[in-house]
Amino acid sequence: MTKRTVFITGGASGIGFGMANAMVQQGHHVIIADINEQAAQEAAAKLAHDSGHQGGSASAVAVDVCNAQQVSSLPEVLGKLSVDVLINNAGIQHVSRLEDFPADKWQQLINIMLVGPALLTQAFLPSMRAQNFGRIINVGSIHSVVASPYKSAYVAAKHGLLGFAKTVALETGDCDVTINTLCPAYVKTPLVEQQIAAQAKENNLTEDEVINKIMLEPMPKKQFISLEELADTALFLMSNSARNITGQTMILDGGWTAR
Repeated sequence: MTKRTVFITGGASGIGFGMANAMVQQGHHVIIADINEQAAQEAAAKLAHDSGHQGGSASAVAVDVCNAQQVSSLPEVLGKLSVDVLINNAGIQHVSRLEDFPADKWQQLINIMLVGPALLTQAFLPSMRAQNFGRIINVGSIHSVVASPYKSAYVAAKHGLLGFAKTVALETGDCDVTINTLCPAYVKTPLVEQQIAAQAKENNLTEDEVINKIMLEPMPKKQFISLEELADTALFLMSNSARNITGQTMILDGGWTAR
C-alpha cells in the first residue's frame, strides 16, 4: 500500500472525522481542514493518539472553503506536503420552506458545498497533474439524485456536485486523476441529528416518527449508512484498481433509488 496525503474538509467532526479515522488506521497522513482551527487541531491530535502502530498520522489546517484567497494559498501553506487525495466533505444544512428561506443562508450553502469544492479542486489539481496521481472524492448525498421538501439549497448544491465531477473527469482524462461523488442516504451524524429535530418541528412529528416515516421510509433496508461503509468506498476509490472509475455517482442508499 502506498501512503497517501489526504486532505479532508470539515474533517473535525461527523462524516469527515469518521473518514479521517479510517484513513489514518490504513497508514495514510490526513490533513484535517476545518473553519474552526481549534476543532481541527483537537481532531488531529485525537487521530494521532489513536492511530496505534499502523503508521498513520494527522495534522490540521484552518481554512474557510468559501474564501478563494485562503483556498488558493493552501499549497503554499502546506509546504512540502503534496495532497494526493482531496475529500470535499464540508457541509451545513438549513431546513425551511422556500418562501421563508433567507437569501444569505441559501447562498452560504451553495458556497460551502459547491463553490468550495471547485476552489479546492482548482488549488490542488496542478500538483496532482504534476505527480500524475490524484483522487478527488466529493461527499455528496442521496440528495444529489433525489429531492426532499424544505432543503432547496442543500439539494441544489449536492446535485451540482455531480455535474462538476463529470466536467472535471473530462478535463483530467489525460492523467491518473479521478473525481467521483459518494452519495449516501442518511448517516447518523450531528448534522443529521439537527435535521431530525428541525423536521420534527416543521412537520409536528416526534423525532422517532421523522426517522421512521421520513428518513428511512424510502429505504428497503431501513438502516442508516455507516461511516465504515463510506470510508471503505473512499479507500477503494483511492486505489489503483479504481483508476478508471471517474465522473461517477457512487450511491449508498439501501435500495432507495431502486424504486
